[in-house]
Amino acid sequence: MNTITTAHLAAEVTSAGFTFVPASHMHPMLADAGSLHDWLEFAASWEYLVTDTYMADGGRYRRRRHGVFRIAKGGQITHEPHQAHWQGLDFNPLNGGVERWFAPIEDAIGRSSSLLTIIAWCERCFGACSPLTLAWRVEVQQFRIEARSDVAGFPTPEGMHRDGVDYVLVLLINRANIASGTTTIADIGGGALGSFTLSAPYDAALVEDARVQHGVTPVKLVDPQLPSHRDVLVVTFIAVND
Repeated sequence: MNTITTAHLAAEVTSAGFTFVPASHMHPMLADAGSLHDWLEFAASWEYLVTDTYMADGGRYRRRRHGVFRIAKGGQITHEPHQAHWQGLDFNPLNGGVERWFAPIEDAIGRSSSLLTIIAWCERCFGACSPLTLAWRVEVQQFRIEARSDVAGFPTPEGMHRDGVDYVLVLLINRANIASGTTTIADIGGGALGSFTLSAPYDAALVEDARVQHGVTPVKLVDPQLPSHRDVLVVTFIAVND
């Protein structure tokens, strides 16, 4: 198996605007950036997410928590006070245009080695894409999308979209008893560029948000007798050079 490095991924994002990273490559790169010793506790925290009540489609299939961090070039990470998540309607025509005060990431998760390692690795990768950036505003969002027998779960109910940031990491934490959930990448004009499915823990997608759109197909229940969910961590980076 060829070795994939963070520098390789940064070059792919710079060239194509996105890349898919299988778990077999993503896990060792994260482990090289820091400790993942508390990964099981970190992943278990998805059991304690809070229903997203801001869904304009009336759906109650999404649970989430939200936190804001700042990381300086070189790795100093600060957990910022809890604040609203904001997207303009031009980026999120379904749920944008309002301050959305999601439940905060639990303090223990905000301090966890696994989360801090993920943020530090992102700084390595996105910093290589943007070497003049001195610091980043980082939003971290835990998402659980649930599917039920009578309704699918929508990871991106707004459809193909951009997030209004500079770079995005989508990291699969777990998926259980679901089908589909395919990620599609398109150029700004809507032309298809690629698709893939995050299927194993640590599978990841990296996106340069200004250049491409992304969306995920609905997830559907497989066995109606069992719980069904898709758990991801979304980490967005915005350059802040003040």
